[in-house]
Amino acid sequence: MAELSKPLQNQSKKPLRTRQAENEQHAFEIKFFTDVLERYPDYVDVLRAFGNLLTKEGHHEEGLEVDRRLVRLRPTDAVAHYNLACSYCLLRKHEQTLTELRKAFDLGYSDFVYLRKDRDLDSIRQDRRFLALVREYAGK
Repeated sequence: MAELSKPLQNQSKKPLRTRQAENEQHAFEIKFFTDVLERYPDYVDVLRAFGNLLTKEGHHEEGLEVDRRLVRLRPTDAVAHYNLACSYCLLRKHEQTLTELRKAFDLGYSDFVYLRKDRDLDSIRQDRRFLALVREYAGK
């Protein structure tokens, strides 16, 4: 696994000790997942958890790579395509976001309540193409 890029600064209002404990826990989990994936690179459940953690920690490029791996391993998994769309969106790659969202919807993704509040999609939320795509599939 490649070295992780610098994470986004945590602007949390949590007490310093709580943030330090969370940071230590996340560092442990990143190392643990990396070690597991070195031995079992196609372990889907670990890839999902690892991708979520990377995204949460602000390692968006690395999270994108994990989501790409998941889609290669599970090409018909609607949630994998949805997560890939979110990773693209966090990097402001909106064409790819729309393409992956359409695939997710075509494969059966239908949690439009969650989609409407998912912060990962904030950068595309007002895009007319996004709004039209959601309207097209949310009504089915």
